[in-house]
Amino acid sequence: MKSTKETNTRRLALAGLMAALAYVGYAFLPALSASGTKIHFGNAFVVLAAYLLGGLYGGLSRAVGLSIADLTGGYAESAPRTFITKLVIGLIAGWIAHRIAHISEGHKASYVTKWTAISAAVALGFNCIFEPSLKYVWYTLLTPDPEKASKAIASLMAVTTYTTVINAVTNGIAAVLLYSAIRPALIKSGLLPEIGPARTEKH
Repeated sequence: MKSTKETNTRRLALAGLMAALAYVGYAFLPALSASGTKIHFGNAFVVLAAYLLGGLYGGLSRAVGLSIADLTGGYAESAPRTFITKLVIGLIAGWIAHRIAHISEGHKASYVTKWTAISAAVALGFNCIFEPSLKYVWYTLLTPDPEKASKAIASLMAVTTYTTVINAVTNGIAAVLLYSAIRPALIKSGLLPEIGPARTEKH
């Protein structure tokens, strides 16, 4: 049985790796575009990190990586909001996946798939409302900019637009598929960390 110190060290190392991958993915991999709609997969890896490391470590790793990408890519103004939104996505996805469903335990694949899908849907669905709301508050109270605040509230009102929905759905599907694909290998190699309080019952 691994010691708490060894487990935390491993999770910190994995968090650092996920942060680096977040930066590389954002800085060097172009987003897809379909019919004028920009599709990116940044949030899929935020959710995936939450599945692998838990909400706090996973959310922080992606928040740090993507914030650094903003800072070095000419979008320093948006870096604080990027950090907040990615952290919140990770915390929600990780809380549902590990604190409610305990997916790191020895459950059947169908159970894990169901709960990873639920956690992704809730986290990314919440972000569809939270991100434009944060922008509105940001440009209304913190750094007043009427034009940007107006755009933020317009995005909030249009939360069900094609762009918003397709990004949330594609990111959620990608996160679930990626975790389902790598989970068996992590279990076989003994590298899948058990996150959250242990339980005796299995589904």
